[in-house]
Amino acid sequence: MIIDGRKIAREINAKSKQRVATLKARQVTPGIAVILVGNDPASRIYTRTKHRLAQKLGIASTLYHFPADVDQATVLRQVRRLNQDDQVDAILVQEPLPGQLNNEEIVNAIDPAKDVDGLHPLNLGRLFAKQGGHYPVACTPRGIMDLLDRYQVPLEGANVVIVGRSLLVGKPMLALLNNRNATVTFVGRHTKNRSELTRQADILIVAAGVPSLIKASDIKVGSTVIDVGINRLSSGKLVGDVDYISVLPKARLITPVPGGVGPMTVAALMSQAIDLAEWRRAAGQYLVG
Repeated sequence: MIIDGRKIAREINAKSKQRVATLKARQVTPGIAVILVGNDPASRIYTRTKHRLAQKLGIASTLYHFPADVDQATVLRQVRRLNQDDQVDAILVQEPLPGQLNNEEIVNAIDPAKDVDGLHPLNLGRLFAKQGGHYPVACTPRGIMDLLDRYQVPLEGANVVIVGRSLLVGKPMLALLNNRNATVTFVGRHTKNRSELTRQADILIVAAGVPSLIKASDIKVGSTVIDVGINRLSSGKLVGDVDYISVLPKARLITPVPGGVGPMTVAALMSQAIDLAEWRRAAGQYLVG
């Protein structure tokens, strides 16, 4: 069965639109601010897609676009201004950033209560500690968890292998799955027995950024395969990190590229921006009017 990320994303977006309408009836408009540096084509497409969806859902969306040679102090000043702006509930810094900028320092400067990407160390620490209460989590892992739940993929006791150990996907994915009592193994570029490990996976999540890295011989029959990769070939074709055609007959469930994880990430981002607005208001930190 092919997992239809677009369909589930549409359902989530429809619910998000209703939630925004409820907030607006209470004189609250959720606001998201996006910081974009430079003119990376993919980043410009992503930010445009996010902006259009935010507008469609009724979220106030503002883009702050800086030249590629902007200095660290300028970006940090903008982040701090947004932290203090009561009309902004969610702050997103679009990656990748140019080499002269310290990504870690910029992310750490975001108010954890406005960290819509869920990458601030305080929010990551809460996730790994499985703390109660409200805090954001990384959007792509959140979207993947939604997919697994919607397709009723058992997680408790499942053997999960994650290919790729990034802070954006792999590490928060590990924490979310571990918190649901799955047994999780990381596979990285230095892992010697990669194929042996991936063939044992009930659920295989691939976020390596290498086109068609995983072949049919690398998966177990009847497994669930989640392909996070989005790679553009020289021909212009988009492909994932999984060799989709060869893996499709062996997998019980598989995400296509495009149309799988990608739409879920954007839907999760918007849903989480609304979460942040609701949580701030419930905590009495939102100035209505």
